[in-house]
Amino acid sequence: MIELYQKEECPFSKKVREKLQELELDYVNRISRQGTNQREIMVKLGGETKVPFLVDQSKGVMMYESDDIVDYLEQEYGQGQSTEES
Repeated sequence: MIELYQKEECPFSKKVREKLQELELDYVNRISRQGTNQREIMVKLGGETKVPFLVDQSKGVMMYESDDIVDYLEQEYGQGQSTEES
């Protein structure tokens, strides 16, 4: 399961949302606003208050920084997807 902690008005969050939509990935949208449980959870997981913050539970990955997140999504789920040989 992919979770995205983000703010609707944040251009960096928008960039990640667009990549998730482009790759047709299902994700849980977590709005991170000051004083909310979502923000507290995000800080406990990642240690920072900035957004976007991606959690990919199936791969054990947590990361900040929109460019890094977009690169990760493309590598793991897009055309850059690594293939394992049997």
